[in-house]
Amino acid sequence: MERRVLAPTATPPDAAERRRAKGVVAYPVESLPPFDAAFYEAARGGMKKVTETIVPPRDGRAFTVPGGHFFRIVCPEGSQVGDLNLWNARDLSERFFSGKTRALHATHVSTGDRLWSTLPTLRPMATITHDTLAWYGWDQDGAGVHDVIGTRCDPYTNLLLTGAEYHHCCHSNLSRALAAELNIAPREAEPHIHDVLNVFMCTGFTRDTHQYFMKASPARRGDYIEFFAEMDLLGALSACPGGDCSASHSSDEAACHPLLVEVFRPTAHTLAQWRPPAASGYSRSHGAG
Repeated sequence: MERRVLAPTATPPDAAERRRAKGVVAYPVESLPPFDAAFYEAARGGMKKVTETIVPPRDGRAFTVPGGHFFRIVCPEGSQVGDLNLWNARDLSERFFSGKTRALHATHVSTGDRLWSTLPTLRPMATITHDTLAWYGWDQDGAGVHDVIGTRCDPYTNLLLTGAEYHHCCHSNLSRALAAELNIAPREAEPHIHDVLNVFMCTGFTRDTHQYFMKASPARRGDYIEFFAEMDLLGALSACPGGDCSASHSSDEAACHPLLVEVFRPTAHTLAQWRPPAASGYSRSHGAG
């Protein structure tokens, strides 16, 4: 069968004028409550560690965080990327919404940003209260750390691109971790796995083709990102098979390290005025009366 090659579209005479259209922020957030740094700092001051979970390399583990507690994801040995899923511990249908988090904040998140939940609740699940990599900002390639643009490495895309099965992609690691926590089969847990926060991952879009790229994570031993749980949370974390994601993923080629999840309880008096955020008040009539 003869392949037809489509001719390129003609450039209109006003192309330059069209390209000069001014960009506007799609979701201005000035009306949202500001990050209350003083509150979170006061709560951090007297906190005590209550639990910890080690996530082995190329594997996943689930963990729980009561509302009003802090949790940290730590690189205890060396540079290692982690893929994070979060759910409302009381209702798994409410889960982390990476797309809306990206739209409200940015492609990469850090101190003061919130992790938002899915519709129809749309509320903060967690607030980032400390980030030892906040200094990184944006580098010469346009890359940043802790992205909400990559979905997670998964065995389906890997099979599509390589023709081989690999069972320790982050999607599979998260599926096994949630399955173990809920005492169900991985196939039952899998529909609950969702797009992630890529913790410690350094990513961006190429300037010429605008393709998603990764580069060596700047995280080092002892680096961490810290969150305040705005509700009772169930989390799952995968220690990505890509290690620091400097070269590859979805294989056993990269050097990998464990990750550590630490949960901290603040002193009760610092939370006297804190309340979990309410679900969206939208009527859900959708214009149908």
